[in-house]
Amino acid sequence: MPLVRIDALRADSERLHALGRAVHDALVETIGFPPDDLFQVLTGHDGERSVLRYGQYLGNRDDDLVLVGVTMRAGRTPDEKRALYRRIAELAHAYAGTEPRNVLVTVTENTSVDWSFGDGVAQYAQD
Repeated sequence: MPLVRIDALRADSERLHALGRAVHDALVETIGFPPDDLFQVLTGHDGERSVLRYGQYLGNRDDDLVLVGVTMRAGRTPDEKRALYRRIAELAHAYAGTEPRNVLVTVTENTSVDWSFGDGVAQYAQD
């Protein structure tokens, strides 16, 4: 199960949904998650009341910025992660018009006991 958080500067509902679709499709294609394994938090920032701050470290970005955070269980290879990053950037461009240079992705890994899908139970870590 991936938990995806997407923060996008100057993104309306339509763009947020397109970005969410891009990330989900990339996870299904490159990592092999089931299509119905969908848990996302999508947040748009208007640049005034809600702001994303960014610099130009390792790239040249503008106000089309998208930050993607994926939390998932450990075990993917570096090549799988590279393929995921590349595919997210490609699909964000195709679906939402976001320039690939403006898509920053982080992956945080954890273990089976770190997940509960409800009822206060760690379903992946049952004895």
